Amino acid sequence: MNIKLTINPDFVAQVTLPPSKSVVNRELLINALCSMHDERPDNDTLSLADDIQAMQRGLAAQSGEVVDVDGAGTALRFLTAYWATCEGCEVTLTGNRRLRERPIAPLVDALRTLGADITYVDCVGCAPLRIVGRRLRGGHVTMPAGVSSQFVSALLMIAPVIGGMELELVGDIVSRPYIDMTLAIMQRHGVTAQWHDNVITLPDDNYMPAPSIHEGDWSAAAFWLALQALLPQAHITLHGLHRDSVQGDSRIITIMEQMGMQAHWHADGSLTMDMGAALCCCCSTFADLMGTPDLAPVLVVALCLMGRPFRITGLRTLRLKESDRREALRQELLKLGYDVTLEGDDALSWHFATCPAQDEPVIDPHGDHRIAMAMALAAVKHPGLTIEHAEVVAKSYPTFWQTLLL
Repeated sequence: MNIKLTINPDFVAQVTLPPSKSVVNRELLINALCSMHDERPDNDTLSLADDIQAMQRGLAAQSGEVVDVDGAGTALRFLTAYWATCEGCEVTLTGNRRLRERPIAPLVDALRTLGADITYVDCVGCAPLRIVGRRLRGGHVTMPAGVSSQFVSALLMIAPVIGGMELELVGDIVSRPYIDMTLAIMQRHGVTAQWHDNVITLPDDNYMPAPSIHEGDWSAAAFWLALQALLPQAHITLHGLHRDSVQGDSRIITIMEQMGMQAHWHADGSLTMDMGAALCCCCSTFADLMGTPDLAPVLVVALCLMGRPFRITGLRTLRLKESDRREALRQELLKLGYDVTLEGDDALSWHFATCPAQDEPVIDPHGDHRIAMAMALAAVKHPGLTIEHAEVVAKSYPTFWQTLLL
């Protein structure tokens, strides 16, 4: 599905954000470990992100099934840990081509040290995985801290039900806010961790049922806040966000405020932002996104469109996402006339370098929902911009285009 975009400068929208798939998928796994298999975040599965539906399918699978999670990396990692604990059950977990290329060996290695029976079906280090559930034994586990935080979270969430765990993270920790989110949700369910230096200790404990957190997705909110920054005359109201969120991507508020935006929380819990005088200047923007790399696409595209030079670091993990996001951004921004620089394996920068822009840009999202949504911002400066394969947004935000094209 291709979409041709033109965004009205006077855009007005009341945006009800989708539930955070990061929060929901953690709650689904913990509820399953509580034997609350019937718990669901919403009865209308058609409105839920593909990643959440993949997690639901995986938890509801029967022994002997092949579970295809498509491109849902979070589901693959969480389900790998979950099914490894299900004694006597056997499942095979697989996904689409890109997911089968993304490494999962650090998680599999850690689970094997706990006694897991996991076999690579095709390529060593990647899905598909054949898992035979066993009674795992808790204990001391080491894991590189520079790998996906989802590996860490998967281990942490099963730790209480396998006898406890002492998880030692080696090196610099990436995406720490996502680990903090996991521990906060576990604490809501009665399990408290101790984190000293680089060691997280979880007790042998039982999860307790707790009401689901109904919280909008801050990663999705970032797009609308960037759009407001690009369209001073727009009026965008966001609903469903928590001011004191467990989501690391709520940091987008701080970043936008540093760029000159002003946030306004209203009595009904909604959020609006407007533009301060500082936003229009060409001051350089520097940001380390090691803790919140999912903000990179929307921030990079918005800064280019604003004409603000930038250097953004902490992007090592972007090459292992649904696409190589740094390279995808570089390629697609060239079509719009922005020559963004890849610095090493960690940074992106732009200092006014330009190239000829295409007359009628056609954006390839590289199979990545966040690239599609971020590049949609460019329609502000390029009316008639085309986004190819626009359906990829269903991974995290199924109603995105309907809201944008109101």
